[in-house]
Amino acid sequence: MEQIQNAKSKVQTLKTAVIGVGSLGRHHARNYAELAREGKIEFVGVCDANEDTARQIAQEQDCEFISDWHDFLDKVDAVSIVTPTETHCKIACAFLEKGVHTLVEKPIARTLEEADLMIKTAEKSGAKLMVGHLERFNPAMVALRPHVTKPFYFEIHRVSPFPNRSLDVDVVLDVMIHDLDTIQWLVGEDVAVSAIHAVGIPVISDKIDAANARIEFENGAVANITASRIGTEKIRKTRFYQTNSYVVLDYATKFASITSLVPNAVHPLLGISINRLETIDVEPLRAEINAFIDSASQDEAPPVTAQDGRRALSLALGVLEKIDAHAKKVFHT
Repeated sequence: MEQIQNAKSKVQTLKTAVIGVGSLGRHHARNYAELAREGKIEFVGVCDANEDTARQIAQEQDCEFISDWHDFLDKVDAVSIVTPTETHCKIACAFLEKGVHTLVEKPIARTLEEADLMIKTAEKSGAKLMVGHLERFNPAMVALRPHVTKPFYFEIHRVSPFPNRSLDVDVVLDVMIHDLDTIQWLVGEDVAVSAIHAVGIPVISDKIDAANARIEFENGAVANITASRIGTEKIRKTRFYQTNSYVVLDYATKFASITSLVPNAVHPLLGISINRLETIDVEPLRAEINAFIDSASQDEAPPVTAQDGRRALSLALGVLEKIDAHAKKVFHT
């Protein structure tokens, strides 16, 4: 498809806004305000259905506030959408139709049909559509990514205490989707998933609060992922094996290391090398928003495309299908 030129990418200083300033959106607003103070963008304001919340964040960040996002449609060049997942498609498509570059938080949408509509709308207008898969911008992942060769076995744990947010979606779409995105990114976006096995249960909410998934790829790679939002501690660890090395990544502490064998060592115990990777301590959200702004202003593809977001959503929905099938077998027989 011929690339459509977007007039808003020619703007010298992008006018930006944040739609939804709850627990995560307020951090988007903070980062946009900081970038505005640095002269990189103009931060127009924030929107939230809760007018008191919008007013509070606007006062903190010295910007305009509204409670109806339609009022920003003709006022901005780029926007972050940090609203409940069920609203992503409607709001994003409205801005994309206006040619407004859009960063939408994960998951991209509720359904693949909604994701496809968002992608089609962005292609038609030429606006950039980026999905907020934040862990790609974690300093540990940034340091590790150039060293990834051909991973073939993952063990991943993502555990949190029960949140007071994102209860409109289950734990798979809320937190496991981070890891579903990164394993596809690391294994290779052209490598298809061959099988999914998954179990999950609601514990505190009426949605899945804890889940385990085994993802198998056509090239033989396998990933075991445990996600829970009813833990007593916060764990964000990924471990995986690739040819001649073992990798440890801790998103919470921004730590990454590669353990490998030294060729021709005189003794196996002397042939183990542990390389702790150097990281640059940048806030992942700041890096993500910077990348989005650069994509919009330079008229380049975003580093996390809408197709990436759709791919992660597709795998997450596949996991949920398997969880549902397992629950029916266990609880209804």
